[in-house]
Amino acid sequence: MPMITTKDGTSIYYKDWGTGKPVLFTHGWPLSSDAWEDQMVFLASHGFRCIAHDRRGHGRSGQPWTGNDMDTYADDLAELMEALEVTEAAVVGHSTGGGEVARYIGRHGSIRVARAVLISSVTPLMLQTPDNPTGLPIAVFDEIRAKVTADRSQFFQELTESFYGGKASKGVRDSFWLQAMQAGLKGVIDCITAFSETDSTQDLEKFTVPTLIVHGDADLIVPMENTAMVAAQLIPNCSVRVYAGAPHGLCSTHKDKLNADLLEFLK
Repeated sequence: MPMITTKDGTSIYYKDWGTGKPVLFTHGWPLSSDAWEDQMVFLASHGFRCIAHDRRGHGRSGQPWTGNDMDTYADDLAELMEALEVTEAAVVGHSTGGGEVARYIGRHGSIRVARAVLISSVTPLMLQTPDNPTGLPIAVFDEIRAKVTADRSQFFQELTESFYGGKASKGVRDSFWLQAMQAGLKGVIDCITAFSETDSTQDLEKFTVPTLIVHGDADLIVPMENTAMVAAQLIPNCSVRVYAGAPHGLCSTHKDKLNADLLEFLK
């Protein structure tokens, strides 16, 4: 399998399909690069080089005890881009992957990045804090941690209903469960903290490239009002597309619309 090894010895699995201008995809929790195949096949068929990796702790990548945090996720992405000699790339993140894209730009700048896309993204901050009063209470994420720890297999099966808003086939829901069960339990638990408590406000303010935000107004996992709408005010040169009735997992449920919008934006 195609792999790179990061500075701390973690193996990162990736797919590299097609030729042309590069597009890098970063997936949501608790999935893997497989979640992007609808977009990768489409864009690679339209003349793009599509790259997606399994985040550490997820999929076929290594499952280290440490480093399951947004800073390290971003650094892993930087190492992947360097190893594959990627420049002038579009970076596309879904959910937690949106946070990874933001932290990458915040830590490493845009020297290798030409465009950014945030889909159903957790940015800038999901957790309710004094500075973010409209966020979700910590009890919401504590409950997720408890359910993952108690019986993650059952929890992931149940999560597919809200993730896809009742709009996905049994096959799509089964694929979600299979990808989720490939992830290591420690990485899954740690990533809950990463996607809920990482504040990317300052990262978003450092964006210097054209950026597209896509979010569904029926997203039950990452509410649009205190994520996408806030992020849009922080990012210069940003456009927003709201998908009416779309759930969190719109990359699957609204894949044709998303693929067309991505192709238009990338061209």
